[in-house]
Amino acid sequence: MAFLELLKVVFLGIVEGITEWLPISSTGHMLLVDQVVKLDAGKDFKNMFFVVIQLGAILAVVYMYWGKLWPFRMVRDEKPRRDGKRKKIDPRWKDEIRIKNIGISRVILLLWLKVIVATLPAAVIGILLDDWMDKYAHTAGVIAVALIVYGVLFILVESRNEKRQPKITKLSQMTYLDALKLGAFQTLAIVPGTSRSGATIVGGLTMGYSRRLVTEFSFFMSIPIMFGWSLIKLIKFGFHYSVLQFFELIIGMVVAFIVSVFVIKFLIGYIKKNDFKIFGYYRIALGLVVIVIFVLKGLLA
Repeated sequence: MAFLELLKVVFLGIVEGITEWLPISSTGHMLLVDQVVKLDAGKDFKNMFFVVIQLGAILAVVYMYWGKLWPFRMVRDEKPRRDGKRKKIDPRWKDEIRIKNIGISRVILLLWLKVIVATLPAAVIGILLDDWMDKYAHTAGVIAVALIVYGVLFILVESRNEKRQPKITKLSQMTYLDALKLGAFQTLAIVPGTSRSGATIVGGLTMGYSRRLVTEFSFFMSIPIMFGWSLIKLIKFGFHYSVLQFFELIIGMVVAFIVSVFVIKFLIGYIKKNDFKIFGYYRIALGLVVIVIFVLKGLLA
């Protein structure tokens, strides 16, 4: 029985790793998959598991973008080149702050400041509405509507942008007000079926951001949110796990991490030459399938 339960966790980790970064709603998919692949655990553990497993996916972003996210480095006296030419300076460290033998990148610090500003709206709304959303919004109807609505928005926004060039393609062009606006869009993701990256990307595209910039920034925005949200869920659950539940969390996170690495690489490569319409059509189709399944389930009950 324990082996079967771990197989379910592996499957859920794969689903999480795929859906966390594609703008199709990881929470929505996890709740739907749970209708078929049910964990033999209480409701409180499952609610916590579906959040904490996302940490594995978030750690994949930290791993892949470490060079863009870690602002410190050890500074050593560099010997001049023998040919007399100057060594190329990495733009991230061009205007670094020096504290003894530690260099601090201004560029990366500014990135984190903008991430923190963007995180504030979701942090406040999430804390205030978390319990209410868990109780009333985690339903098939809410998920289906959110999937369809944002699917339509993706198609409309991308259709509008077909003949437009993005106005903002570099992080340095992003203002703190822009970051706050993107954070406001991210708060919409508290509704299951929305997708954090999906809501942020739709918002960024309407504001004139390039696909790559808003996609990567949505990745970075998820780091503090998911670490904080996971901590809240762990505290609410009370840290009293069985041995099996502890291993379920670890295995789910590891699987989500591995799958996420491949999915992030795929997505960044995909959007270099393609738009997000395909994800819009997928969301609409899945939303309709969800409605049909749960209508039939209600009729046959």
